[in-house]
Amino acid sequence: MSTIMDKVVVITGASSGIGEATALLLAERGAKVVLGARGERRLRDLSDRIGKAGGHCAWACTDVKRREDMSHLVHLACERYGQLDVLINNAGVGPISPFDELRVDDWDNTIDVNIKGVLYGIAAALPVFRSQGFGHFINTASTAAHRITPNMAVYAASKGAVRAISEGLRQEAGDKLRVTVISPGFTRTNFADSVTNPEAKAQISDSMDKFAMPPDAIARAIAFAIEQPSDVDVGEIIVRPTAQG
Repeated sequence: MSTIMDKVVVITGASSGIGEATALLLAERGAKVVLGARGERRLRDLSDRIGKAGGHCAWACTDVKRREDMSHLVHLACERYGQLDVLINNAGVGPISPFDELRVDDWDNTIDVNIKGVLYGIAAALPVFRSQGFGHFINTASTAAHRITPNMAVYAASKGAVRAISEGLRQEAGDKLRVTVISPGFTRTNFADSVTNPEAKAQISDSMDKFAMPPDAIARAIAFAIEQPSDVDVGEIIVRPTAQG
């Protein structure tokens, strides 16, 4: 029997891309998934798909920039299923542009979603995990946190912060809680939708078309981390397309 069976898993950014693929895979393996994203229609459709396949699913419209939304999502998981085993902080944006364009609003949004959203997830779930005596944080970073390239400095900094936050949390977590960072390379998602610079957007879209991985490649990495025994903590998994430099 899969060790994912009956685990209660909250996923942010769940309505598309990596979040959607992860929800489908974990539900297929018997997890009870609780989905958060901003778009109600896509969440409802995904929940219906999971339910029709025999899976267990709850959802709530969630903006990770709002601390109360993250608290509500975690509360929903505990109320519906009685506990919380895993929180996947997956929501993220990437409005990439050169510094000279001074897209300060984009910088603020990147910090609010990619960094503060993760912190709000930790703030919501950590007391629950401490009370239970078990729990697993999985935070989505990026290969951009490992290799800085032009136009991506703010995005890379936000994902570097996710790695730093996760490592600090791991060191404070003790022997009952687990913390994992997932760092995807180019993945076939709607990531380019949040890119505001036209040239950068075209470049990202071109790379997506040429060699990006399907999002279920990342879902499988997440499942691998979850299904390890409770005394095994997978610190970080980096997953790239073979063709990515």
